[in-house]
Amino acid sequence: MAEKKKVIHTGHRGRVKEEFRARGIEGWPDHRVLELILFYAIPQGDVNPLAHELIDRFGSLAGVLDALPEELMKVKGMGEHSATMLKLFPAVLGRYVEGRTGVGQIIHTVAEAGHVLAPYLYGAQNEMTYILCLDAKEKLLGVRRLSEGNIRNSDVTIRRAAEECLALRASFCYLAHNHVSGLALPSPEDMNTTNVIRGALEPLGVHLVDHLVFVEGELVSVQETVATGKPGGFRLVYPGQW
Repeated sequence: MAEKKKVIHTGHRGRVKEEFRARGIEGWPDHRVLELILFYAIPQGDVNPLAHELIDRFGSLAGVLDALPEELMKVKGMGEHSATMLKLFPAVLGRYVEGRTGVGQIIHTVAEAGHVLAPYLYGAQNEMTYILCLDAKEKLLGVRRLSEGNIRNSDVTIRRAAEECLALRASFCYLAHNHVSGLALPSPEDMNTTNVIRGALEPLGVHLVDHLVFVEGELVSVQETVATGKPGGFRLVYPGQW
């Protein structure tokens, strides 16, 4: 039986890599994408069962890549090297997205800010908070992550927002976070956080233009919600839809 299994998997890695080079991963199930990643973390052996077990445990490829290293290493067959490899992928993707953001572009509207911020929040399994910084001419200086987790942990968010704005010498900024609940509606806490951060940044000479809430392809402006009494936003185009 072992010999039969060995024959079946002979050349399997090469075939999977060749298919990826020829056609990419469009249409692949999550476990197969994960299997390809694991080829490079675990040089020998059949990693297909491990890929399945990771997906079963964490729910999806995104869930696996978002999992803490110590949680990943609780799965039999996962070691420090493999966990580091998996955590490397979202980190590299973040750097890749940052590199394509287009530092120097002019951002005049909420829509333009939303399209720059969208890739950072696309598919996030945890609540993430980012800040987009602009100079006095509304030229993009950079996008920085402020926190992961509940945005209502405002002490951390305020401090990081001030640090990033000062480091980039920003004059204007947009705050952004995602709702993992799927509800495209700014909460009272979101509105309060907006006011608190705006008040903290004004003495530093930085104006918080708006606070954007992202939910499954939609963007909602806290500023417009407060002004009109109803959520104001629009659909966004995310990576993979370009």
